[in-house]
Amino acid sequence: MLRQNRLLIALSEAAKKRLFRHMEWVALPQGEILYESCETISHVYFPVDSIISLLHVLGNGDSAEVSVVGNEGLVGISLFLGVDSTISRAVVQSAGRAYRMPGKLLQDEFNHHSELNILILRYIQTLIIQMSQTSVCNRYHSILQQLCRCLLLSLDRLPGNQLTMTQKLISDMLGVRREGITEAACILRRLGVIAYHRGHITVLNRIKLEHLSCECYAIVRQETDRLLPRKAPSFS
Repeated sequence: MLRQNRLLIALSEAAKKRLFRHMEWVALPQGEILYESCETISHVYFPVDSIISLLHVLGNGDSAEVSVVGNEGLVGISLFLGVDSTISRAVVQSAGRAYRMPGKLLQDEFNHHSELNILILRYIQTLIIQMSQTSVCNRYHSILQQLCRCLLLSLDRLPGNQLTMTQKLISDMLGVRREGITEAACILRRLGVIAYHRGHITVLNRIKLEHLSCECYAIVRQETDRLLPRKAPSFS
């Protein structure tokens, strides 16, 4: 297993023992829809080396990404906010693996054990920050800056420097025209920041990519690192 999920790592051994007996190890192919907007959420997912995009879908079928979930979090937070559905579509952006368990069982753990309760509430706060920053970014920053933010957020959730993302996928995520993504990607390639071939992106210069991005990425990264532990805490 290349990496673990940060929320699961942060749990005590006793909590892990209670949860893992109900979990299954699943493969998530790119493009798979885990749930549609307004559907009842039956399971929650803890990505390990996969990335899930949460998309807001309009009445005419257009969509735009509101947040991205990887090995720092979980998919299905509505269950902990008192509702069993969400207005977002959850789709696999980058293929990989995840732990899956019935949402009702995780709800019970959340309601009866403060350890998981605190951890998930802190994660929800990071997601709110990411959604807020994404909204600001989409309104005020250029397509090039949005693309840099998108690539950096994905890099943080995967091992290595390679991403599998077509221009159509990126344009759907950002809610912009594909031509704009093509132009921005060409700029990054000319600057030696990325190499791109048939949906496969290799980031050659991350430092420059961060420099070209707006402040939105740094804010999201900083708050995620501040709110979510990287090592398991001790509980008495």
